[in-house]
Amino acid sequence: MHRQKTNIFIYGSLRDSRVFQSVSGYSFARKPSKLDRKTLLAEPAFLPDHRRVSPDNVYWYAVKAPNARIEGLVVRDVPLAALAEIDRYEGKRYQRETVQVHTAQGTVEAQAYLVTTESMRKHFGDRFHVNLIHELWLRKRIEQFLKRRTRPGERSADAEIERQAQRELLATTERDLVMTHYHSDAVPDYYLERELDRPRPSIRHLLGDPKAQPYIRYYLTLVVRQVLLNQVEQQIQSRFRFELEHMRNSERYYARSVSLLAALQIINANSSAVDLLTERFLETMPYEKYDLIDYVKYAVRASKSIFESRVAEAHLTRIRSNLQPGLIPLGFELELSNLGPATIEPYRSVANATDPAYDGFRYFYDFGLDVLCWKLGGYVDDHTGAGERARRSGFLEIAPGRLSIAGELSRPATCDPWLLNQLIHELVAFFQVRPHSLHLSFQLLKNQIDTQTVLPLGFVKCLLALGGGPEHKRGGLWVSRMGHDEITRYRVGEELVFAHRSRRNWFLGVDEIANKPPAQATTYIQQYKFIRLERRANYEALILCLKGLQLALNPGDYLSAEQLQADPGLREQYEQLKRWSHEPTQISAQTISRFVQAVQRGLTNERHHKPAHSLHYIEWALGAIATQLKMFNQQLRKAANGTDG
Repeated sequence: MHRQKTNIFIYGSLRDSRVFQSVSGYSFARKPSKLDRKTLLAEPAFLPDHRRVSPDNVYWYAVKAPNARIEGLVVRDVPLAALAEIDRYEGKRYQRETVQVHTAQGTVEAQAYLVTTESMRKHFGDRFHVNLIHELWLRKRIEQFLKRRTRPGERSADAEIERQAQRELLATTERDLVMTHYHSDAVPDYYLERELDRPRPSIRHLLGDPKAQPYIRYYLTLVVRQVLLNQVEQQIQSRFRFELEHMRNSERYYARSVSLLAALQIINANSSAVDLLTERFLETMPYEKYDLIDYVKYAVRASKSIFESRVAEAHLTRIRSNLQPGLIPLGFELELSNLGPATIEPYRSVANATDPAYDGFRYFYDFGLDVLCWKLGGYVDDHTGAGERARRSGFLEIAPGRLSIAGELSRPATCDPWLLNQLIHELVAFFQVRPHSLHLSFQLLKNQIDTQTVLPLGFVKCLLALGGGPEHKRGGLWVSRMGHDEITRYRVGEELVFAHRSRRNWFLGVDEIANKPPAQATTYIQQYKFIRLERRANYEALILCLKGLQLALNPGDYLSAEQLQADPGLREQYEQLKRWSHEPTQISAQTISRFVQAVQRGLTNERHHKPAHSLHYIEWALGAIATQLKMFNQQLRKAANGTDG
């Protein structure tokens, strides 16, 4: 190598040729045909026994780590004058050292900018290498941005509350920044400020809309309640982070499931105080004089009177003592609407149905509720499949763990049936909206994806009896979810949306080594959509029931248009099921016995041919399932005899 030139290994911001050229005066290219006097040759390389960290979410640092490696580029024959400019760019925190990097042509000697563990510990603390520190550092920088942009320099209590309110209205931006940069690139200051410098949402445009005005007070109440929940949950996250991390089974699961449950329990237990707070703001803050930020500020201030650390700790202790974790990742979606089945067109027009509180959530996005409800995965679903942010009527759909509608990005809520049931119950109690339907999701094992079967007709009847909304009508009993055609779809021919397989992504970014999403980033779930959501129902036994069936029988879609078109036997089953749903007959004892045995077989083999739950817990679930099915038969007998409404 010429003494006036050297090789350099780059692994951070200098990998961008524009940054490299701006700093050194030289560009680089990977093809020899593109080289010239000011363009140097670069080729992929990796530095062994080092790993890349970014505890400040601004710069990358290379520290020694056995059995690790950093992928980057080695730039050939960099003039020493250019190297001097790079030295000035990198600053005093780095030390330029001679290293051996590996390329496709063999080992190459190069200069690299490294740091010592001691210097990193001095600047960032003992846990500089932990990803959690990266997240906390990024959130701290977001907080500093708000201090500079929201009443800068003012340290009054009201100024701090306004900054917290502004953060609530930037919540999804902060979430996306953390998700995007959690495992990959650090965040330059310029990019961070560009993302955060967004116009403040306002409701002023609704003041001149006579159609919107009857609903504004209801939406503002929903805004205040949601911000109260967010603030209480954030306090729990901040004060009990260690306890929450130890209650989370895996990084795969949604990190806020437990803290959300505790926050919901606190809010619901103080419902009278919360109602008083909402009544007070409605009396003292007419919407003609205030804007959305003012109501968010009110809720932030009011949350201080609701949160009590000792109460939160007691709720977390109770949750921890009741957890029943399994192995199968679980999730759910709640559909809420004051219109029930008439929420969706054409049923709404046919019934001439009106929602006096929310007008079918038509103004959900006008009030920034897509941002304020992000922890709950809230959005408006009109069953058209459209995921765009638009003003339209539909169900308020809640799904904790859902992080992006358009990208189908989500994480399982938990692997714990008890926790899942508690979340469902508390969410139904929290929203002052009529509950409509519940979708339960179970992640498929890899060996289940291409081997799914069709559920026996008798088992489908058992499931409808357990969760399909059996109710009295005209002196008899019927299954309301099928009776109202709520799970029937006619897009590409008639189909029954009883159960449906779909794909989910839970990872945003790329793997540092392979430069592609990891294998476990995409998963498949089986989602059961037949379940009626009711305010007082306990779904714990049904969750265990569906999980057991999933493990024992691996049921697939039921019934898709393709299935019905291809199989005359399934078409006949479907017709039988429709007749049975309108005028149910008793389920035979033999069918119930086989159904419960299948559930038992699945639950007792969850952990590699062993149960994942205690036998006592499984026995309780099996007993509850059998009892509910027998009660369904008993109701049918009473209805037939005319002894029960």
